[in-house]
Amino acid sequence: MSTRRKVSLITLGCARNEVDSEELAARIEDAGWDLADGADGADGADVVVVNTCGFIEAAKKDSIDTLLAAHDSGAKVVAAGCMAERYGSELAAALPEADAVIGFDDYTSIGDRLDDVMAGRRRDAHTPRDRRTLLPISPVERPAHGSHVVVPGHGGQDDLPDGVAPASGPRVLRRRLGGGPVAPLKLASGCDRRCTFCAIPAFRGAYVSRPPAEVLEEARWLADHGVRELVLVSENSTSYGKDLGDLRALEKLLPELAAVDGVERVRVSYLQPAETRPGLIEAICGTPGVAPYFDMSFQHASGPVLRSMRRFGDRERFLGLLDQIRALAPEAGVRSNFIVGFPGETEDDFEELVEFLSAARLDAVGVFGYSDEEGTEAANLDGKLDPADVAARVEELSGLAEELTAQRAEDRVGSVVRVLLEDKAEQAGDAEPDGGFEGRAEHQAPEVDGTVLVRGEGLALGDIVEARVVGSDGVDLIADVS
Repeated sequence: MSTRRKVSLITLGCARNEVDSEELAARIEDAGWDLADGADGADGADVVVVNTCGFIEAAKKDSIDTLLAAHDSGAKVVAAGCMAERYGSELAAALPEADAVIGFDDYTSIGDRLDDVMAGRRRDAHTPRDRRTLLPISPVERPAHGSHVVVPGHGGQDDLPDGVAPASGPRVLRRRLGGGPVAPLKLASGCDRRCTFCAIPAFRGAYVSRPPAEVLEEARWLADHGVRELVLVSENSTSYGKDLGDLRALEKLLPELAAVDGVERVRVSYLQPAETRPGLIEAICGTPGVAPYFDMSFQHASGPVLRSMRRFGDRERFLGLLDQIRALAPEAGVRSNFIVGFPGETEDDFEELVEFLSAARLDAVGVFGYSDEEGTEAANLDGKLDPADVAARVEELSGLAEELTAQRAEDRVGSVVRVLLEDKAEQAGDAEPDGGFEGRAEHQAPEVDGTVLVRGEGLALGDIVEARVVGSDGVDLIADVS
């Protein structure tokens, strides 16, 4: 039996937070703590660390509810992540149930902070500040917030705990938490864009790319731990390399990542339409091992609304971009999110968005109703819509999106798809106990898009198989391996 103290780590929010949690997990283990497994959960832990999300109101509420539930388990509670960074001392005052509220700069000393919590020593939480105002960081340095540190002898020790780093070579400070054949791989931290509705740059800071060699080293480490698909994540993947002096860095990196031994598929997430260059489209569509998949951040299709969001493009430009993609990869997957009811959005603006969605043939669509987010420019804009009107537009566009994406899935019936098998169908809750495996085709990203039910003989978890689509159910597909 281990005499070491135990930490339960709960992750909320996006895939970028998942990577941050795995970095925290490595630091926690290296500091002499054990990580509670899924069976133990909060009940078996001395401390529960909640990696919170602070993006929108619903995510913040979920974070608070999770912190309170962890407190009710009897464990000590630590708030980390975006909400803790964004609100700091304000969150600590409003939530006395949390034994500590830590910011990104505390991650490198997480072991000391956990020691304080166990000893009952309360430290003042940080005072939030706009991280965009901090001095720029050299590309060869690693920022404390959300970074991945390559450590030759981290913490004064010759070896990191088993499973935290490769046996030799540069050590990537990361501990896999979920297992499975898919893992996110962070390209960069922060964002330099100034979208009027978004607060992320203020608490995540300026855009800092990770050096390609570091990304490749971590990709090899993930492959050594059973990962078959790498999902490249950042606040804006199209900006990768600009602070390294190379705007084509991502195009150069993709073939190298796809060539990593053991990696079968590389997927890029979160692309800005205005920055999606022809060379990047060619690299994504034409590089073997890279999924022809485009997670495009359109947000709207009306030019005036996009200008008010401080973004670029319009319906015609976006449809032209989709034409460029499909000219190279007709079956490419495309997903996007849209904000409905932005201040000043007229009925004509909304109709422009409806017409775009009808013509775009997207595989997955997220629709969000606008609400004021504190600290953003949009919160002070005139022309706010009545919440009932916003809700009605969300309902209308969501219904249209559901219909159109189901049609797009039906259009794939008869085609052959390459599917990564990730779970047994009965484990995924499928109605057929012997129904095969659940997985994802190249046009489907983890969690946010649909899935494929694959039926056939001799299948195994982690395989990538070719299967013919024989049916669809909403955005989900059914396919048989001959």
